[in-house]
Amino acid sequence: MRFTYTARNKEGKTIQGTADAVSREALIALLSKQGSRPIIIKATNAGKGRFKLGRGKKVKFKDLVVFTRQLSTMISAGVPLTRSLATLQQQTENKYFKGVIGLVMKDVEGGISLGDAFAKHPNVFSDVYVNMVKAGEAGGILDEILKRLASQVEQDSSMRKKVKSAMAYPVVILTITVIAFFGIMMFVIPKLGKIIKDLGGEDAELPVYTQAMLNISDFMQHNAPFILVGSFVGLWLFRRYIKTPRGKYQFHSVLLHLPIIKTVIIKIAIARFARTFASLMSSGVTVLDALEVTGGAIGNKVIEEELKEAAKAVKNGKQLSEPLAQSKHFPPIVAQMLAVGEETGQIDTILVKVADFYEEEVEATIDGLSSLIEPLMIVVLGGMVGLIAASVMGPIANLSKNIE
Repeated sequence: MRFTYTARNKEGKTIQGTADAVSREALIALLSKQGSRPIIIKATNAGKGRFKLGRGKKVKFKDLVVFTRQLSTMISAGVPLTRSLATLQQQTENKYFKGVIGLVMKDVEGGISLGDAFAKHPNVFSDVYVNMVKAGEAGGILDEILKRLASQVEQDSSMRKKVKSAMAYPVVILTITVIAFFGIMMFVIPKLGKIIKDLGGEDAELPVYTQAMLNISDFMQHNAPFILVGSFVGLWLFRRYIKTPRGKYQFHSVLLHLPIIKTVIIKIAIARFARTFASLMSSGVTVLDALEVTGGAIGNKVIEEELKEAAKAVKNGKQLSEPLAQSKHFPPIVAQMLAVGEETGQIDTILVKVADFYEEEVEATIDGLSSLIEPLMIVVLGGMVGLIAASVMGPIANLSKNIE
């Protein structure tokens, strides 16, 4: 909330101003710390006019890592939190992130905790980030937590880059293939079909695959606008549906049934689970709270539901390794390693090793897929071109012989 106030400072002068605070009492406490005695405090609606951030804008992982590491360094050096945030705001080049830091700083000045201030910007600070900061504030180890967070953000960024780089080539090739297919069907095949009909006549018998190719081309020519509009509408509806809870769950379930993609998704999910859960546990977060936060950070709703079921079992007195041992997606080695950690009291240490192992597995799998996808896409593209060539050139050659 935003308040306007009139107060008397140490020198006895009357001062006026505006400030953001959680409540009237929080503002009174803030003014008292500054040596001022409030006289009049009124809540206003000015908060509605405060700086608004555009939707859809994001902060790069690199900027977030630098911010987190620098904030950790300044806090460990004893620099006040508001001063640290002000300094980092000045140094940030990203205008959007600069605005976010400014709002966080105002909230902290108004008496809101750093974790709660971060929570107001979920498109910048994830649930895991916010909960770890809250745990660090509660335990008095905020600088240490921020160091771990910076490392974790770097790990996530590295994994995302590897996945994107592996997908870039097949996506580009697939896009070119689709565009080339439409171009050939719309402009090339009709002309070649006319040549074939001119040579053999309307009643000429053509191979089945050639007739099918001509029929597809004819259909696409007469219905091109409907095909394009239908494709865009279908894609829009699909993207909208998978953003709903039910649609997202079904889409993630389908992905977990695809042979190669399933392996990559599960390994990424386990790596995220292990590293995030380990960080939260080492920060003093309870097992149930850590499971709730970790589930949302995995990125797959099906596996998230499994963790929710595991949380219910833990709530009923079981060790976490027991329900995970019955999981359809968590490999037995994860439950075994977790059981060792529960026995030795070193869950965080064990899970960090699990995370390192599966991140290496993800890297190896992606590298293997990258080397396999390139020749596979070339074979697919070559097969499509060969099919079109055989469908067109074969009948032309036969009809030419008949004419001779």
